[in-house]
Amino acid sequence: MKYSKIIILALVISALLGACQEQKEHTAAAVRDRDSVSMMISYGVNTLISDSGVIKYRIVTERWEVNTVRNPSRWIFEKGLFFEQFDEKFHVQSYIQCDTAYYYDQKRLWELRNRVSVLTKDGVRFTSQQLFWDESKHELYSNVYSKLVTPERTLEGAYFRSDERMTKYYVSNSRGSFEKTDIAGSGDTITTASDTVKANIRPQAKPIRRMQPNK
Repeated sequence: MKYSKIIILALVISALLGACQEQKEHTAAAVRDRDSVSMMISYGVNTLISDSGVIKYRIVTERWEVNTVRNPSRWIFEKGLFFEQFDEKFHVQSYIQCDTAYYYDQKRLWELRNRVSVLTKDGVRFTSQQLFWDESKHELYSNVYSKLVTPERTLEGAYFRSDERMTKYYVSNSRGSFEKTDIAGSGDTITTASDTVKANIRPQAKPIRRMQPNK
């Protein structure tokens, strides 16, 4: 009995000491942005997309990541992106390519970076280091140096904005070649000038017949 009481007392003390000891928390390291798990990562993507049974598009990229954890959520093409559109005879109508691309799916906004090149089905060529495509507003814009080449003219400027088909565009601080009809007041600039400008123009002198001296 004596030994049994000692054993029971020892177990009680041991339990009490264990309860009083500081408990250790087992926690994992904090999750950072770079550790955020993407919903999908695909490598070596080369896929055709059909519309109404007709192949119309191709997407080529080395790495396609879909990340819904980041704010805002986005598709990431850090290894480049090439997108082209076909006609019914599988001829290339237009294409877009760049070194890096991000698509913010909630904003419906594309951001293309580095060696951006665009060809439209109307033969318009665009090159820049940056291009945004706002699908909600149906417009394209760039805040850096851009070059636009059409079948009729070449434009270069520090700011670019256009509709998504590049049929109506605006280039600020532009320089380049223009057609005569592109210049405001096409035709004779004197005829189309304002009255204030015309008033400062020296009128052409009327010829005066020289009188012959009497012999």
